[in-house]
Amino acid sequence: MHRFVARANIDHYLGLLNSDVMLSADKRATLIKLLIAEEDQLSHDLEQLEFAETRAARGRERLKRVRQLRDAADPADRVNADRLVANIEEAQNLVEGFCHRLREKVNSRL
Repeated sequence: MHRFVARANIDHYLGLLNSDVMLSADKRATLIKLLIAEEDQLSHDLEQLEFAETRAARGRERLKRVRQLRDAADPADRVNADRLVANIEEAQNLVEGFCHRLREKVNSRL
């Protein structure tokens, strides 16, 4: 049950961080701290690595799509589009970092 809740929370926090709603710096920081705490709870086995890798792959695709939309955006919307891409890049970097740390933990046990 613990894994299910942690995974659901990770998906929820990533959804908020990747949304097109402009979050305040304080809210973003809080969401990032919560995301990292949930990821740390799952950082102990191969099954969790597969979960994290799936999230990272989805995030890379999402980031690619958002960059394409930004590039095609009306110049009047470019500032907001750039901010959205920056927010999604930051969240993706967190997920990629978690995957890297988890890979190291799993590999050190093999």
